[in-house]
Amino acid sequence: MTPDEFRKHAHELVEWMAGYMENVSGLPVKSSVEPGEIFKMIPDNPPQFPESFDSLMKDFNEIIMPGITHWQSPDFFAYFPANTSPASILAEMITSTIAAQCMIWETSPAAAELEEKMMIWLRDLIGLPSGFEGVIQDSASTATLAAILTARENATNFSGNIEGIQNPGSLKVYCSEQTHSSVEKAVKISGIGNRNLIKIPVRDDFSMDTEKLREAINADKSKGFIPCCVVATLGTTGTTAVDPLRAIGEICRENGAWLHVDAAMAGTALILPEFQWMLDGKEYVDSFVFNPHKWMFTNFDCTAYFIKDAGKLIKTFEILPEYLKTRTRGIVNDYRDWGVPLGRRFRSLKLWSVIRTFGVEGLRAKIREHINIAHTLEQWISKENDFEILAPVVICVVCFRFAPAGHNEEQLNVLNEKLNHQLNDSGKLYLSHTVLNGRYTLRMVTAQTNVTISHVEKAWDLIKDSARNLL
Repeated sequence: MTPDEFRKHAHELVEWMAGYMENVSGLPVKSSVEPGEIFKMIPDNPPQFPESFDSLMKDFNEIIMPGITHWQSPDFFAYFPANTSPASILAEMITSTIAAQCMIWETSPAAAELEEKMMIWLRDLIGLPSGFEGVIQDSASTATLAAILTARENATNFSGNIEGIQNPGSLKVYCSEQTHSSVEKAVKISGIGNRNLIKIPVRDDFSMDTEKLREAINADKSKGFIPCCVVATLGTTGTTAVDPLRAIGEICRENGAWLHVDAAMAGTALILPEFQWMLDGKEYVDSFVFNPHKWMFTNFDCTAYFIKDAGKLIKTFEILPEYLKTRTRGIVNDYRDWGVPLGRRFRSLKLWSVIRTFGVEGLRAKIREHINIAHTLEQWISKENDFEILAPVVICVVCFRFAPAGHNEEQLNVLNEKLNHQLNDSGKLYLSHTVLNGRYTLRMVTAQTNVTISHVEKAWDLIKDSARNLL
């Protein structure tokens, strides 16, 4: 492709992108294709000779787009937000054009130093202590793995990386029953072993029961086990419950356990002064993760991972082959030593673009709007005799179900699962579900970048009508 051809197609593509953002609300939110349908439409063999970009875009629109679920639709209420924004997209275009490999400071000094500054901005915005240092990871799962590995090395006096885990069953990791599955995956990968992950029961509000945590740790210590790490969650996946950080932190301090905090989605709410209560006990935290690529309008991937003692993180991951030795080592941050991968993208540019374009007050205004919409929806649901709220509404997730009189629990589960599939198959909205105390629960997330109260009101009317028509 010549520079002139690139320029022509780039302008056309920007028009397509702008049109998509303007019109995404008119597309079916959830793809309705059948399994294997897209696969069958793609040729079995690659082309032998060059094809035009126009032909690629034609196939993209005709083959690929029908198989896309539109996470950027304001009628997307499922799972969690995976938000973007024009400022983030534009910065991502620059990143793709430069295509820098940002593994160490020498390979792109600006990338390393902008990342360092952005982590300071974010640290201060969400209210972490000034001693914390941060690094951008690709996902919260990777950050949690980094935390578990560092906790493992901390508990074994950094012998694990050298000698291997001689007795992995001696280490125990604790989390609540509502904690994200990435913790379980990290414990498996770390060599500690899934059998040594202790899931602590939750209270009525689905937050960790700290007395049960204390009992579990004491019981394990009496048998000679080592409390390696406790994972506290600010905003659980199912209900956005908030674990009591101070009480957990005190238990960790008493028992020498690493305290990792998973605030993947809810961490964005910490930029609001009225949500700083979630960080009460922050002085006990060893590591902390949240995702700007969820609720802070920065497109995937961009995970902010913070650690109290960066030296322990670096000691866990650093390795120095000859070709990576530089004259600046020890003077600057070489972020390839702060996590699993060597290769690193220039992620901080889009974060910089978003924060500057929105401004702190602009970010706060949009986050507050999303939270207020969730509480308004909660009020609407509570007024209906045949619907019920199943979990406290903390931030932007509302858990509820259709509960008409005369049905037992099993019948209600079947009814709500049928309702969920019917709504999603309509293409008019997209909900996901969880199970709370054995109850099939509909989850509605009011945090897509451009969602408004009118989108939620339209969705709520459809939910009510569809539910009642099932009867």
